Amino acid sequence: MTQAETLSFLRPATGADITAGEEVCPVCSREVQYEFVPLVALPNELEGLIRVNAPDTQTFEAVCARCVRLFERAKEQIVSDAAVTKDGSHVLSTPLRLDADERFTGKGVTIAFLDSGFYPHEDLTTPHNRILAYQNMNATDGEVASLFQPDVASWHGMMTSVVAAGNGSLSNGFYRGIAPEANVVLVKLARTGRITEQNIQDGLEWILENRTKFDIKIVNISAGGDFEQSYLHDSLSQLVEECVAKGLTIVCAVGNAGHLLTHPVFPPASAPSCIAVGGLDDKNSINRSKRGMYRSSYGPTLDGFQKPEVIAPSIWVPAPILPNTPTAQQADFLETLDKAEDIKLHALIAANPNIEPDLDAALDRPAYLIRQFIALKLRQGNVITKHYKFVDGTSFAAPIVSSVIAQMLEANPKLTPQQIKRILISTAERLPHYEVDRQGWGVVDPRRAVEGVMKSKV
Repeated sequence: MTQAETLSFLRPATGADITAGEEVCPVCSREVQYEFVPLVALPNELEGLIRVNAPDTQTFEAVCARCVRLFERAKEQIVSDAAVTKDGSHVLSTPLRLDADERFTGKGVTIAFLDSGFYPHEDLTTPHNRILAYQNMNATDGEVASLFQPDVASWHGMMTSVVAAGNGSLSNGFYRGIAPEANVVLVKLARTGRITEQNIQDGLEWILENRTKFDIKIVNISAGGDFEQSYLHDSLSQLVEECVAKGLTIVCAVGNAGHLLTHPVFPPASAPSCIAVGGLDDKNSINRSKRGMYRSSYGPTLDGFQKPEVIAPSIWVPAPILPNTPTAQQADFLETLDKAEDIKLHALIAANPNIEPDLDAALDRPAYLIRQFIALKLRQGNVITKHYKFVDGTSFAAPIVSSVIAQMLEANPKLTPQQIKRILISTAERLPHYEVDRQGWGVVDPRRAVEGVMKSKV
Protein backbone atom coordinates (compact mmCIF):
# COMPACT_ATOMS: atom_id res chain seq x y z
CA MET A 1 0.00 0.00 0.00
CA THR A 2 1.43 3.41 -0.97
CA GLN A 3 1.29 6.45 1.27
CA ALA A 4 -1.48 7.90 -0.89
CA GLU A 5 -3.50 4.69 -0.57
CA THR A 6 -2.95 4.68 3.18
CA LEU A 7 -4.10 8.27 3.47
CA SER A 8 -7.29 7.46 1.58
CA PHE A 9 -8.41 5.24 4.46
CA LEU A 10 -7.81 7.79 7.22
CA ARG A 11 -10.92 8.62 9.18
CA PRO A 12 -11.99 9.43 12.74
CA ALA A 13 -12.06 6.56 15.20
CA THR A 14 -15.35 4.97 16.24
CA GLY A 15 -16.30 2.82 19.18
CA ALA A 16 -16.40 -0.22 16.89
CA ASP A 17 -12.77 0.28 15.92
CA ILE A 18 -11.09 0.51 19.29
CA THR A 19 -11.78 -1.89 22.11
CA ALA A 20 -10.27 0.21 24.90
CA GLY A 21 -10.32 4.00 24.52
CA GLU A 22 -11.64 5.69 21.39
CA GLU A 23 -8.53 7.83 20.89
CA VAL A 24 -5.67 5.44 21.70
CA CYS A 25 -3.96 3.25 19.13
CA PRO A 26 -3.97 -0.37 20.38
CA VAL A 27 -0.51 -1.09 18.91
CA CYS A 28 1.65 1.91 19.84
CA SER A 29 -0.60 3.30 22.62
CA ARG A 30 -0.40 6.84 21.27
CA GLU A 31 -3.40 9.15 21.55
CA VAL A 32 -4.92 9.70 18.11
CA GLN A 33 -7.93 11.78 17.16
CA TYR A 34 -8.51 11.44 13.43
CA GLU A 35 -5.98 9.16 11.74
CA PHE A 36 -7.16 5.57 12.20
CA VAL A 37 -6.93 2.92 9.50
CA PRO A 38 -9.24 -0.15 9.51
CA LEU A 39 -7.23 -3.36 9.39
CA VAL A 40 -9.58 -4.77 6.75
CA ALA A 41 -8.32 -2.06 4.41
CA LEU A 42 -4.75 -3.34 4.61
CA PRO A 43 -3.09 -6.12 2.62
CA ASN A 44 -3.24 -9.43 4.51
CA GLU A 45 0.54 -9.61 5.00
CA LEU A 46 0.71 -6.11 6.48
CA GLU A 47 -2.32 -6.74 8.70
CA GLY A 48 -0.75 -9.95 10.00
CA LEU A 49 2.56 -8.27 10.67
CA ILE A 50 0.91 -5.53 12.71
CA ARG A 51 -1.20 -8.01 14.70
CA VAL A 52 1.65 -10.36 15.55
CA ASN A 53 3.83 -7.52 16.82
CA ALA A 54 1.13 -6.57 19.30
CA PRO A 55 0.73 -10.10 20.71
CA ASP A 56 -0.60 -9.21 24.15
CA THR A 57 -3.05 -6.55 22.97
CA GLN A 58 -6.79 -7.20 22.97
CA THR A 59 -8.62 -7.79 19.70
CA PHE A 60 -8.61 -4.62 17.64
CA GLU A 61 -9.92 -3.61 14.24
CA ALA A 62 -8.09 -0.35 13.50
CA VAL A 63 -4.70 1.20 14.16
CA CYS A 64 -3.23 4.66 13.80
CA ALA A 65 -1.86 5.72 10.41
CA ARG A 66 1.55 6.20 12.02
CA CYS A 67 1.78 2.46 12.81
CA VAL A 68 0.64 1.57 9.30
CA ARG A 69 3.34 3.76 7.78
CA LEU A 70 5.94 2.42 10.21
CA PHE A 71 5.30 -1.24 9.41
CA GLU A 72 4.75 -0.60 5.71
CA ARG A 73 8.20 1.02 5.44
CA ALA A 74 9.86 -1.89 7.22
CA LYS A 75 7.65 -4.74 5.97
CA GLU A 76 9.92 -6.27 3.36
CA GLN A 77 12.98 -6.23 5.61
CA ILE A 78 11.06 -7.54 8.62
CA VAL A 79 9.61 -10.45 6.68
CA SER A 80 12.87 -11.43 5.01
CA ASP A 81 15.57 -10.51 7.53
CA ALA A 82 14.26 -10.05 11.07
CA ALA A 83 14.51 -12.88 13.56
CA VAL A 84 11.17 -14.35 14.65
CA THR A 85 10.39 -14.98 18.31
CA LYS A 86 8.43 -17.98 19.57
CA ASP A 87 5.14 -16.03 19.66
CA GLY A 88 5.56 -15.15 15.99
CA SER A 89 6.53 -11.53 16.53
CA HIS A 90 9.81 -10.15 15.21
CA VAL A 91 12.97 -8.82 16.81
CA LEU A 92 12.62 -5.18 15.85
CA SER A 93 15.46 -2.85 14.94
CA THR A 94 16.32 0.25 16.96
CA PRO A 95 15.33 2.73 14.20
CA LEU A 96 11.97 1.02 13.89
CA ARG A 97 11.29 0.97 17.64
CA LEU A 98 12.13 4.67 17.98
CA ASP A 99 10.54 5.65 14.63
CA ALA A 100 13.71 7.37 13.40
CA ASP A 101 13.48 9.66 10.39
CA GLU A 102 14.86 7.65 7.44
CA ARG A 103 15.70 10.78 5.44
CA PHE A 104 18.76 11.36 7.61
CA THR A 105 21.55 8.82 8.09
CA GLY A 106 24.36 10.83 9.67
CA LYS A 107 26.05 11.22 6.30
CA GLY A 108 29.06 13.53 6.47
CA VAL A 109 29.09 13.57 10.28
CA THR A 110 31.93 12.04 12.32
CA ILE A 111 31.38 10.38 15.71
CA ALA A 112 34.39 9.57 17.90
CA PHE A 113 34.16 6.65 20.33
CA LEU A 114 36.19 6.26 23.51
CA ASP A 115 36.14 2.64 24.63
CA SER A 116 38.14 -0.39 25.78
CA GLY A 117 38.83 -1.67 22.28
CA PHE A 118 37.37 -2.06 18.81
CA TYR A 119 37.09 -4.29 15.77
CA PRO A 120 36.51 -3.25 12.11
CA HIS A 121 33.10 -4.86 11.81
CA GLU A 122 31.55 -5.31 8.38
CA ASP A 123 28.69 -3.02 9.35
CA LEU A 124 31.26 -0.21 9.45
CA THR A 125 33.54 -1.22 6.58
CA THR A 126 31.22 -2.35 3.77
CA PRO A 127 30.42 -1.35 1.10
CA HIS A 128 33.08 1.26 1.94
CA ASN A 129 35.17 1.84 5.05
CA ARG A 130 33.78 4.58 7.30
CA ILE A 131 36.47 4.21 9.98
CA LEU A 132 38.45 7.42 9.47
CA ALA A 133 41.00 6.78 12.21
CA TYR A 134 41.99 4.36 14.95
CA GLN A 135 44.13 5.38 17.92
CA ASN A 136 45.44 2.97 20.55
CA MET A 137 46.30 5.10 23.57
CA ASN A 138 48.47 2.28 24.95
CA ALA A 139 50.93 2.39 22.04
CA THR A 140 53.23 5.22 21.04
CA ASP A 141 52.49 4.76 17.33
CA GLY A 142 48.77 4.06 17.68
CA GLU A 143 49.31 0.35 16.90
CA VAL A 144 46.77 -0.09 14.11
CA ALA A 145 47.34 -3.87 14.14
CA SER A 146 45.49 -4.17 17.47
CA LEU A 147 42.27 -3.10 15.73
CA PHE A 148 42.18 -6.42 13.90
CA GLN A 149 42.65 -8.62 16.98
CA PRO A 150 39.28 -10.07 18.12
CA ASP A 151 40.11 -10.21 21.84
CA VAL A 152 37.94 -9.60 24.90
CA ALA A 153 38.71 -5.88 24.92
CA SER A 154 37.37 -5.55 21.35
CA TRP A 155 33.78 -6.50 22.18
CA HIS A 156 32.51 -3.40 23.94
CA GLY A 157 33.73 -0.69 21.58
CA MET A 158 32.82 -2.74 18.53
CA MET A 159 29.25 -2.95 19.79
CA THR A 160 28.91 0.71 20.80
CA SER A 161 30.23 1.96 17.46
CA VAL A 162 28.04 -0.41 15.44
CA VAL A 163 24.92 0.32 17.54
CA ALA A 164 25.31 3.97 16.53
CA ALA A 165 26.70 3.81 13.00
CA GLY A 166 26.42 0.23 11.75
CA ASN A 167 24.61 -0.18 8.45
CA GLY A 168 23.34 -3.70 9.17
CA SER A 169 25.21 -5.18 6.22
CA LEU A 170 25.01 -8.67 7.74
CA SER A 171 21.20 -8.39 7.98
CA ASN A 172 20.54 -6.79 4.59
CA GLY A 173 20.35 -3.45 6.37
CA PHE A 174 17.73 -4.35 8.98
CA TYR A 175 19.76 -4.29 12.22
CA ARG A 176 21.34 -0.96 11.42
CA GLY A 177 21.96 2.03 13.63
CA ILE A 178 20.12 5.33 13.38
CA ALA A 179 23.17 6.91 11.69
CA PRO A 180 24.24 4.15 9.25
CA GLU A 181 26.25 6.49 7.03
CA ALA A 182 28.14 8.38 9.75
CA ASN A 183 31.93 8.24 9.85
CA VAL A 184 33.67 7.02 12.99
CA VAL A 185 36.94 7.59 14.82
CA LEU A 186 37.87 4.84 17.28
CA VAL A 187 40.03 5.50 20.34
CA LYS A 188 41.15 2.48 22.37
CA LEU A 189 41.64 3.46 26.01
CA ALA A 190 42.95 0.41 27.89
CA ARG A 191 44.64 -2.93 27.31
CA THR A 192 42.49 -4.99 29.68
CA GLY A 193 40.43 -4.50 32.80
CA ARG A 194 38.62 -1.42 33.98
CA ILE A 195 38.98 1.90 32.18
CA THR A 196 40.23 4.58 34.56
CA GLU A 197 39.32 8.24 34.65
CA GLN A 198 42.83 9.06 33.48
CA ASN A 199 42.37 6.74 30.49
CA ILE A 200 39.23 8.64 29.49
CA GLN A 201 40.96 11.97 29.93
CA ASP A 202 43.93 10.92 27.78
CA GLY A 203 41.61 9.77 25.00
CA LEU A 204 39.52 12.93 25.15
CA GLU A 205 42.65 15.08 24.95
CA TRP A 206 43.66 13.19 21.78
CA ILE A 207 40.23 13.85 20.27
CA LEU A 208 40.43 17.53 21.16
CA GLU A 209 43.80 17.78 19.43
CA ASN A 210 42.59 15.91 16.32
CA ARG A 211 39.02 17.16 16.04
CA THR A 212 39.73 19.39 13.04
CA LYS A 213 41.80 16.77 11.21
CA PHE A 214 38.92 14.28 11.21
CA ASP A 215 36.06 16.81 11.46
CA ILE A 216 34.83 15.23 14.71
CA LYS A 217 31.51 16.65 15.90
CA ILE A 218 30.28 14.08 18.43
CA VAL A 219 32.15 12.14 21.13
CA ASN A 220 30.55 9.01 22.58
CA ILE A 221 31.88 7.89 25.99
CA SER A 222 30.42 4.61 27.23
CA ALA A 223 32.68 4.46 30.27
CA GLY A 224 32.73 6.05 33.70
CA GLY A 225 35.32 7.60 35.99
CA ASP A 226 36.62 6.45 39.35
CA PHE A 227 34.34 8.12 41.89
CA GLU A 228 31.74 10.84 42.38
CA GLN A 229 33.16 14.34 42.56
CA SER A 230 32.43 17.98 41.82
CA TYR A 231 33.23 19.18 38.33
CA LEU A 232 34.90 22.20 39.93
CA HIS A 233 37.72 19.99 41.20
CA ASP A 234 37.76 17.26 38.54
CA SER A 235 40.12 17.61 35.59
CA LEU A 236 38.13 15.21 33.37
CA SER A 237 34.90 17.17 33.86
CA GLN A 238 36.73 20.42 33.15
CA LEU A 239 38.12 18.86 29.95
CA VAL A 240 34.55 17.97 28.92
CA GLU A 241 33.57 21.60 29.43
CA GLU A 242 36.51 22.71 27.27
CA CYS A 243 35.53 20.27 24.51
CA VAL A 244 31.94 21.52 24.47
CA ALA A 245 33.13 25.13 24.41
CA LYS A 246 35.17 24.26 21.28
CA GLY A 247 32.17 22.73 19.49
CA LEU A 248 32.23 19.03 20.43
CA THR A 249 29.00 17.44 21.61
CA ILE A 250 29.91 15.00 24.40
CA VAL A 251 27.51 12.09 25.01
CA CYS A 252 28.08 9.94 28.11
CA ALA A 253 26.53 6.75 29.46
CA VAL A 254 25.25 7.51 32.94
CA GLY A 255 25.97 4.06 34.43
CA ASN A 256 23.96 1.03 35.54
CA ALA A 257 23.64 1.42 39.31
CA GLY A 258 20.03 2.59 39.51
CA HIS A 259 18.99 -0.56 41.40
CA LEU A 260 21.27 0.32 44.33
CA LEU A 261 20.47 2.53 47.30
CA THR A 262 23.27 4.82 46.18
CA HIS A 263 23.29 5.49 42.46
CA PRO A 264 25.93 8.17 41.90
CA VAL A 265 26.76 9.61 38.52
CA PHE A 266 30.53 9.65 37.95
CA PRO A 267 32.54 11.87 35.62
CA PRO A 268 32.44 12.44 32.73
CA ALA A 269 28.63 11.95 32.78
CA SER A 270 28.35 14.34 35.74
CA ALA A 271 29.94 17.22 33.79
CA PRO A 272 27.37 20.01 33.34
CA SER A 273 27.68 20.45 29.58
CA CYS A 274 27.70 16.82 28.48
CA ILE A 275 24.54 14.95 27.51
CA ALA A 276 24.23 12.12 30.03
CA VAL A 277 22.07 9.23 28.85
CA GLY A 278 20.09 6.87 31.05
CA GLY A 279 18.21 3.70 30.21
CA LEU A 280 14.81 2.81 28.79
CA ASP A 281 13.30 -0.68 28.70
CA ASP A 282 10.83 -0.68 25.81
CA LYS A 283 10.33 -4.49 25.81
CA ASN A 284 11.40 -4.68 22.13
CA SER A 285 8.10 -3.10 21.16
CA ILE A 286 6.75 0.08 19.58
CA ASN A 287 3.93 0.11 22.14
CA ARG A 288 4.61 3.10 24.35
CA SER A 289 2.44 1.73 27.14
CA LYS A 290 5.02 -1.03 27.67
CA ARG A 291 7.85 1.40 28.31
CA GLY A 292 9.64 1.23 31.64
CA MET A 293 12.90 2.28 33.23
CA TYR A 294 16.18 0.43 33.01
CA ARG A 295 18.35 0.26 36.15
CA SER A 296 20.47 3.24 35.16
CA SER A 297 22.25 5.57 37.57
CA TYR A 298 20.83 9.02 38.19
CA GLY A 299 21.49 12.28 39.99
CA PRO A 300 21.40 14.95 41.08
CA THR A 301 25.17 15.27 40.99
CA LEU A 302 27.30 16.68 43.78
CA ASP A 303 26.93 20.04 42.06
CA GLY A 304 23.15 19.73 41.91
CA PHE A 305 22.79 19.02 38.18
CA GLN A 306 20.05 16.73 36.92
CA LYS A 307 21.51 13.64 35.29
CA PRO A 308 20.60 11.99 32.98
CA GLU A 309 19.15 14.53 30.61
CA VAL A 310 17.47 11.91 28.41
CA ILE A 311 17.01 8.13 28.25
CA ALA A 312 17.22 5.67 25.36
CA PRO A 313 16.89 1.88 24.93
CA SER A 314 19.33 0.09 27.24
CA ILE A 315 18.06 -3.45 26.89
CA TRP A 316 16.94 -5.58 23.94
CA VAL A 317 19.39 -3.60 21.82
CA PRO A 318 20.55 -5.55 18.72
CA ALA A 319 24.35 -5.48 18.48
CA PRO A 320 26.97 -7.43 16.52
CA ILE A 321 28.67 -10.61 17.67
CA LEU A 322 32.47 -10.34 17.49
CA PRO A 323 33.58 -12.41 14.46
CA ASN A 324 36.10 -15.24 14.77
CA THR A 325 35.31 -15.96 18.41
CA PRO A 326 33.83 -19.02 20.16
CA THR A 327 30.65 -17.00 20.71
CA ALA A 328 30.33 -16.40 16.97
CA GLN A 329 30.90 -20.10 16.26
CA GLN A 330 28.25 -21.09 18.80
CA ALA A 331 25.71 -18.59 17.45
CA ASP A 332 26.28 -19.83 13.90
CA PHE A 333 25.86 -23.44 14.99
CA LEU A 334 22.71 -22.73 17.01
CA GLU A 335 21.12 -20.90 14.09
CA THR A 336 21.92 -23.85 11.80
CA LEU A 337 20.33 -26.28 14.25
CA ASP A 338 17.31 -24.07 14.83
CA LYS A 339 16.58 -24.02 11.08
CA ALA A 340 17.34 -27.70 10.47
CA GLU A 341 14.74 -30.46 10.16
CA ASP A 342 14.30 -32.73 13.17
CA ILE A 343 15.67 -35.72 11.28
CA LYS A 344 19.01 -33.92 10.75
CA LEU A 345 19.62 -32.66 14.30
CA HIS A 346 21.52 -35.66 15.67
CA ALA A 347 23.82 -35.89 12.65
CA LEU A 348 24.63 -32.17 12.77
CA ILE A 349 25.51 -32.27 16.46
CA ALA A 350 27.64 -35.41 16.00
CA ALA A 351 29.51 -33.77 13.11
CA ASN A 352 30.29 -30.62 15.14
CA PRO A 353 31.54 -31.76 18.56
CA ASN A 354 32.71 -29.44 21.35
CA ILE A 355 30.88 -26.36 20.09
CA GLU A 356 28.02 -26.77 22.58
CA PRO A 357 28.89 -29.41 25.24
CA ASP A 358 25.30 -29.55 26.52
CA LEU A 359 24.10 -30.55 23.07
CA ASP A 360 26.88 -33.13 22.77
CA ALA A 361 25.57 -34.69 25.98
CA ALA A 362 22.01 -34.67 24.60
CA LEU A 363 22.74 -36.79 21.52
CA ASP A 364 20.80 -39.70 22.96
CA ARG A 365 17.69 -37.55 23.52
CA PRO A 366 14.73 -37.33 21.11
CA ALA A 367 14.53 -34.43 18.67
CA TYR A 368 11.85 -32.52 20.59
CA LEU A 369 14.08 -32.38 23.70
CA ILE A 370 17.04 -31.25 21.63
CA ARG A 371 14.81 -28.48 20.27
CA GLN A 372 14.23 -27.37 23.85
CA PHE A 373 17.99 -27.30 24.49
CA ILE A 374 18.51 -25.21 21.36
CA ALA A 375 15.82 -22.73 22.37
CA LEU A 376 17.32 -22.48 25.86
CA LYS A 377 20.81 -21.85 24.50
CA LEU A 378 19.55 -19.18 22.13
CA ARG A 379 17.73 -17.46 24.97
CA GLN A 380 20.63 -17.72 27.42
CA GLY A 381 23.03 -16.29 24.85
CA ASN A 382 20.62 -13.52 23.79
CA VAL A 383 21.21 -14.70 20.23
CA ILE A 384 19.12 -13.02 17.52
CA THR A 385 20.91 -14.43 14.47
CA LYS A 386 24.39 -15.82 13.89
CA HIS A 387 25.62 -12.25 13.45
CA TYR A 388 23.68 -10.34 16.14
CA LYS A 389 22.67 -10.63 19.77
CA PHE A 390 20.81 -8.58 22.37
CA VAL A 391 22.92 -6.43 24.69
CA ASP A 392 22.03 -4.25 27.64
CA GLY A 393 23.45 -1.35 29.61
CA THR A 394 23.54 2.42 29.28
CA SER A 395 26.73 1.86 27.28
CA PHE A 396 24.37 1.19 24.37
CA ALA A 397 21.85 3.91 25.16
CA ALA A 398 24.56 6.56 24.73
CA PRO A 399 25.48 5.61 21.13
CA ILE A 400 21.79 5.61 20.20
CA VAL A 401 21.62 9.24 21.31
CA SER A 402 24.91 9.95 19.52
CA SER A 403 23.37 8.58 16.32
CA VAL A 404 20.32 10.82 16.71
CA ILE A 405 22.65 13.81 17.10
CA ALA A 406 24.41 12.75 13.88
CA GLN A 407 21.03 12.95 12.12
CA MET A 408 20.48 16.41 13.60
CA LEU A 409 23.89 17.62 12.42
CA GLU A 410 23.27 16.24 8.95
CA ALA A 411 20.06 18.26 8.88
CA ASN A 412 21.88 21.38 10.11
CA PRO A 413 25.70 21.23 10.37
CA LYS A 414 25.78 24.63 12.09
CA LEU A 415 24.12 23.41 15.30
CA THR A 416 26.11 24.12 18.45
CA PRO A 417 26.35 21.58 21.30
CA GLN A 418 24.08 23.84 23.36
CA GLN A 419 21.42 23.93 20.63
CA ILE A 420 21.62 20.16 20.21
CA LYS A 421 21.08 19.60 23.92
CA ARG A 422 18.17 22.03 24.05
CA ILE A 423 16.40 20.39 21.09
CA LEU A 424 16.93 16.87 22.46
CA ILE A 425 15.43 17.66 25.86
CA SER A 426 12.60 19.80 24.47
CA THR A 427 11.49 16.99 22.12
CA ALA A 428 11.95 14.09 24.57
CA GLU A 429 8.91 12.33 26.01
CA ARG A 430 8.66 11.71 29.73
CA LEU A 431 7.47 8.35 31.00
CA PRO A 432 4.43 8.52 33.27
CA HIS A 433 4.70 7.00 36.75
CA TYR A 434 8.50 7.31 36.94
CA GLU A 435 10.46 9.85 38.93
CA VAL A 436 11.86 12.79 37.00
CA ASP A 437 15.24 12.24 38.67
CA ARG A 438 15.57 8.84 36.98
CA GLN A 439 14.62 9.86 33.45
CA GLY A 440 15.47 13.54 33.13
CA TRP A 441 13.41 15.01 30.30
CA GLY A 442 12.42 11.55 29.09
CA VAL A 443 12.82 9.23 26.10
CA VAL A 444 14.76 10.62 23.17
CA ASP A 445 12.53 11.06 20.12
CA PRO A 446 14.61 10.96 16.90
CA ARG A 447 11.85 12.10 14.57
CA ARG A 448 10.77 15.04 16.72
CA ALA A 449 14.41 16.00 17.32
CA VAL A 450 15.09 16.23 13.57
CA GLU A 451 11.83 18.10 13.06
CA GLY A 452 12.95 20.50 15.79
CA VAL A 453 16.19 21.07 13.88
CA MET A 454 14.31 21.73 10.62
CA LYS A 455 12.00 24.21 12.33
CA SER A 456 14.97 26.04 13.86
CA LYS A 457 16.36 26.61 10.34
CA VAL A 458 13.20 28.38 9.16
